[in-house]
Amino acid sequence: MLFHCGNWPKDFAPDTRIANAPILGSTLGVENTYGAMEGRNNAGPLTYARFTTDDTAGVIRGYVGQGVTTDDQLNTFGQRAVAQIPQLQNLLRYICENGYEHHVAVNASHTSKVLAEACGKYLGWSMHQHE
Repeated sequence: MLFHCGNWPKDFAPDTRIANAPILGSTLGVENTYGAMEGRNNAGPLTYARFTTDDTAGVIRGYVGQGVTTDDQLNTFGQRAVAQIPQLQNLLRYICENGYEHHVAVNASHTSKVLAEACGKYLGWSMHQHE
């Protein structure tokens, strides 16, 4: 499930509207959190990516992969989607074992191999391609 954190483009989630952020509202007061996105994305291709700095090693590293978003219902708040990611447990293990933060960038395509090559080969970043 992808939810609550998304600030996705209107083309990715056509029913998007600006709303309050209930999670932040639990500590800041909901009335102080206006500006979060709320909506549901369409089913289709999905590429995700996470990049981070590894300050102790002095490198930028990341992981990329792809899947699909589905039409499955998800009755929650914020920007939301249900995603089908092959070998999800392996990906989650990799994320946890390598200390990645939980947010990712997403787009409605299948372009993870191009992204991994561009970041790894041309930018010199340490990249993991999830299969």
